[in-house]
Amino acid sequence: MSVIEKLRNIDRRFIFVAIALTVIVPLLRPIGFPIAVSPSVQRLYDAIEQLPPGSKVLMSFDYDPSTMPEVYPMNLAIAQHCFSRNLKVVGIALWPMGVSLGQQALETAAEECGKLYGTDYVNLGYKTGGMVVILAMGRDLRETFPEDFRGTPIEQLPIMEGVRNLNSFKLVVDFSAGDPGVAAWVMIAQARYHKKVGAGCTAVSAPAFYPYLNTGQLVGLLGGMKGAAEYEKLLQSQGPATAGMDAQSIAHAVIIFFILFGNLVMLITKRKTERRSL
Repeated sequence: MSVIEKLRNIDRRFIFVAIALTVIVPLLRPIGFPIAVSPSVQRLYDAIEQLPPGSKVLMSFDYDPSTMPEVYPMNLAIAQHCFSRNLKVVGIALWPMGVSLGQQALETAAEECGKLYGTDYVNLGYKTGGMVVILAMGRDLRETFPEDFRGTPIEQLPIMEGVRNLNSFKLVVDFSAGDPGVAAWVMIAQARYHKKVGAGCTAVSAPAFYPYLNTGQLVGLLGGMKGAAEYEKLLQSQGPATAGMDAQSIAHAVIIFFILFGNLVMLITKRKTERRSL
């Protein structure tokens, strides 16, 4: 059997293993390929940098496990940034599954930065109603969220001292995978209550929010895993987004290689067949 025939009959499991390795290895040991930081990501980073220590930031966890690979890394990165700047973080969720995902991000970042639940951050949990919830928070947050997601009355949490409504926050950051999400926060928190709003969302939905960014209704925007990786670069860290982008880049390169390689083998085989028929 010739070399070309062996290549044509290569075991497809070899290809499966190659693709698996190109994904798994960078996830375990990120390479950190060069990545340019877009202006929209830089603007959100700068907005957090400009907040005085002790300022309160409201985060809304409006995503679920299906979009976790894209949205969770940006949630984690921004939480890390806030804690490194000694900012206080108050989290809520307009999506039911967002409570646990947001809490995971906050706990991970808090452990790295030595922050305490109830003093430096809190998760008030999920409330149904979408835009109506944001309106209610603008009037009276304590009435809207009388206790945290564990059932602890907010009066017992030091971080909630002085928090009355949306005016108690210097910045709102929404992590969104759909509706309710970015649009609701812009229309209510920004347009009605004049709060600074930043956002992180899935890559497929990001183009819909650039008009908000261009008009100043959003102070910054992270789109998909790439946006999260750009934010990690600004933090000078290699987190899950950087690892994910490395894995994605290498996997794409390997897939392209196999496509070109397969076509080359078929072309050589075709020419040999044509010569034999002459």
